[in-house]
Amino acid sequence: AKAMARALEQVGFTVTLRLDLNRAQLLNAVRTFKGQLSGGSEAVFYFAGHGVQLGAANYLLPTDITADNEEQVKDDGLPLQRVLNDIAEMRARFTLAIIDACRDNPFGSVKGVDQKGLSQMDAPNETLLAYATSPGNVASDGEGDNGLYTENFLREMRVREAKIEEVFKRVRLNVRLKSKGAQVPWESTSLEEDFWFQPPAPLAAISQEEVERRRREEQALLE
Repeated sequence: AKAMARALEQVGFTVTLRLDLNRAQLLNAVRTFKGQLSGGSEAVFYFAGHGVQLGAANYLLPTDITADNEEQVKDDGLPLQRVLNDIAEMRARFTLAIIDACRDNPFGSVKGVDQKGLSQMDAPNETLLAYATSPGNVASDGEGDNGLYTENFLREMRVREAKIEEVFKRVRLNVRLKSKGAQVPWESTSLEEDFWFQPPAPLAAISQEEVERRRREEQALLE
């Protein structure tokens, strides 16, 4: 998370970094993040930690969760769909949600909790939802400071003029090769516009006035 925060700040994002959050802190962090968004925002939500699937739903887990049954997971975990819905309500121009939480189930044999990975989800409008590995599988913790997936993402997002889809294609290729096919990153996207972390020079010069114009047009379509 610290490495991701530094990388996003370097390409111009205002970053809210939160570490090792209990349930109350996790909920507050999502509320704070949502409150910072507007119709012209380019938003990135990144979560690294434990996550589990329960039925068709995915839950992000706070540090203080203890669960002996599936109801406790539902009560104390944070539904990923809720996070995506909260962000979508703000109608950001672009949203990227990266979930590096595809690990073995930390609860052992709790009934109803899938033993590994997360379930497939569809991305809300104007969103790219990225998982560290394909649905139902687990991700490697890697050999360095970061997981295998995040390590490759941090490198590829710095490639100048690479569209976001190209970034994730290269991440997928490198992670698949490094893991010998055991881990294959996965995305769901509903994007309609292009996005670059390192845009071509002419695009990098687009003014705030242009961003505001786009926001007004989007608002007019909604009214």
